[in-house]
Amino acid sequence: MEPNSLKWVGSSCGLHGPYIFYKAFQFLRDGKSRILSLGDFFFVRCKPEDPVCIAELQLLWEERTSKQLLSSSKLYFLPEDTPQGRTVTHGEHEVIAVSEKVIVRLADLVKWSVQDWSSWSQGLKAEPLKPSVVRELGTNGRREALHRYRESTLTSGLNFKDVQRERAQLGQDEDEQKILVLSYPQYCRYRSVSARLAEPSSSLLINHTVLALGGIAALDGHIQILYCRDTFDHPTLLENESICDHFGE
Repeated sequence: MEPNSLKWVGSSCGLHGPYIFYKAFQFLRDGKSRILSLGDFFFVRCKPEDPVCIAELQLLWEERTSKQLLSSSKLYFLPEDTPQGRTVTHGEHEVIAVSEKVIVRLADLVKWSVQDWSSWSQGLKAEPLKPSVVRELGTNGRREALHRYRESTLTSGLNFKDVQRERAQLGQDEDEQKILVLSYPQYCRYRSVSARLAEPSSSLLINHTVLALGGIAALDGHIQILYCRDTFDHPTLLENESICDHFGE
């Protein structure tokens, strides 16, 4: 990560005591700027010798007294990377969440992030939208409606228009997310909708009724879908020097 490249993106979204909460942040790594926002899933490695896992960004804030920029994320590991290991009870597309969320400084979270995830092959590939439907989304306002639906269901209704503008200025694809972790009920609904739409039409995949029933509109066709239904206690995570849980007290 480049020095002094961290900055908040968009307006603040809350204030509590000495904490100011935000929706997104921007960083520079390997000469490329990128924005991560609440609800994003991305790959991380907590230590160089640790396996790659998935982080879900759930909270961003600044401690006004110390000027610390902080994050809280939920981590998901493949069953074979947990103390119990993979068993016959684990599903093909299943991951297991660490029971405690991890609080780390933004600078450390960026260091944890994995840019090359080409070796990751797990997950159910989402049905992609046809290019003609993607173009249609951009011309008649339906893309914005799709984003509003996602905001209302995935991020508690926060307005991300300012974040979307910043991403567009960077040339960062709004829908570049490559991994998505669902709850087990969400995953079951998605598989049910997919089965009912045996030969899904792209126009149906962005229909609000289909979305409400559990459908997922994958604009670029590269999203890998997994699900989580269990947690585990990570044996060494709290020993990681990057963890700063005292900021969450």
